[in-house]
Amino acid sequence: QLQAYGGGLVQAGGSLRLSCAASGLPFRTYTTGWFRQAPGKAREFVAASSWSGGNTYYSDSVKGRFTISRDNAKNAVYLQMNSLKPEDTAVYYCAAGRPITSAIMISNLYSHWGQGTQVTVSS
Repeated sequence: QLQAYGGGLVQAGGSLRLSCAASGLPFRTYTTGWFRQAPGKAREFVAASSWSGGNTYYSDSVKGRFTISRDNAKNAVYLQMNSLKPEDTAVYYCAAGRPITSAIMISNLYSHWGQGTQVTVSS
């Protein structure tokens, strides 16, 4: 129901744009988020967008470098990643759910997940 794509290999300082396409769910009623998981580490919150796109949230590690956006007409959410660093290397997952704002970073509150796309940043 969620399919993420757009990952790849990029040099440090470069940019990538991830996309996530939704199908079979009332996408525009869901908060959407991006999470990532590096090898040997727990899954961590990256960014989230309210159902309207009017409110966005970011982890401190990506704030100012990444931008989440969504197009409800296309049932899609995007993650523009600029100034990439080697520590951004991870599998990135898109997710949809209805977490309350204060818990928007908690992955367990998202009910729908994409399959993940690998982002590798070389130094």
